Amino acid sequence: MTEYLNLGRTGVKVSQLTLGTMMFGAIGNPDHDDSIRIIHRALDAGINLVDTADVYSQGESEEIVGKALQGRRDQVILATKVHGRLGEDVNQAGNSRRWIIREVEDSLRRLQTDWIDLYQVHRPDPDTDIDETLGALSDLVTQGKIRYIGTSTFLPGQIVEAQYVARERHRERPVTEQPPYSILARGAEREVLPLAQQHGLGVLPWSPLAGGWLSGRIKADGGHLASSRAARQPARHDPNLPGNALKTKAVLELTELAEQAGLSLVHLALAFVLEHPAVTSAIIGPRTLDHLEAALGADKLTLSPDVLDRIDEIVPPGTTLNAADAGYEPVWLTEPARRRRSLK
Repeated sequence: MTEYLNLGRTGVKVSQLTLGTMMFGAIGNPDHDDSIRIIHRALDAGINLVDTADVYSQGESEEIVGKALQGRRDQVILATKVHGRLGEDVNQAGNSRRWIIREVEDSLRRLQTDWIDLYQVHRPDPDTDIDETLGALSDLVTQGKIRYIGTSTFLPGQIVEAQYVARERHRERPVTEQPPYSILARGAEREVLPLAQQHGLGVLPWSPLAGGWLSGRIKADGGHLASSRAARQPARHDPNLPGNALKTKAVLELTELAEQAGLSLVHLALAFVLEHPAVTSAIIGPRTLDHLEAALGADKLTLSPDVLDRIDEIVPPGTTLNAADAGYEPVWLTEPARRRRSLK
């Protein structure tokens, strides 16, 4: 039987697996009917949290989700996000009041709904005061267009700042954080997950299968990932890069461990993420029905201490084997003008 956990301190109950829909649409599964079948199968299996974003296939994912939830909307906790670029205009992206107020209306239209349960800031925006962002989101809560707000891939200091500003300025406070978290990318264990526990945040890890690395498709005979993600994100998937070579070695050891434990690698990976006491629900992102079926049931597993100890030996706690899997590189590192006075 599916167990439902509180989403942070909200009192809302959610399944321990979240259906992520990034792969529905042009960049993944372009067949709308097939994608809808996958969504319905997930709901029938007890998953009640569906996560999408305005930027996934430039709004197409939201459109698919909207069609799939007709007649079932009231039973679903629906989450989407804002931040990513959706046009050539300089202001069609980011975390400004102007963009958030406009984009929530577009998401509501695409999702064919009157409200969004969890509206998340997809990435930090260092050029926008967090008070402006929280103010816009607070107004949307007051208007009834969104119920709760959350963040995704925020740095520890940004998570704390959002909580502080919300308290000091009487804004709606974020109730969730979506960090990247998997056996191969354990950086969230250092600060983000403890901070989430301290502030009572629900945690919805994305990429618990490390972008497909833990899907069971890497074999000892040298077989490797061949997917659309590899083309879109070479820094995370090119096997010739040093960080990815470390991931390959770890995956082969984890595959052997899963076999010894009588588990699929997918179930091992998902059960590991769900083992952390800060984690509420792990986001799975199937492209096919087989991908979904392979993940179902992971929330009912408990890994033994011996298995968890062996995972810690393969990838030590707090370690992210490839920095590209961190999901966000601060602009003060990527833009020289942010740290060189002569370029101002």
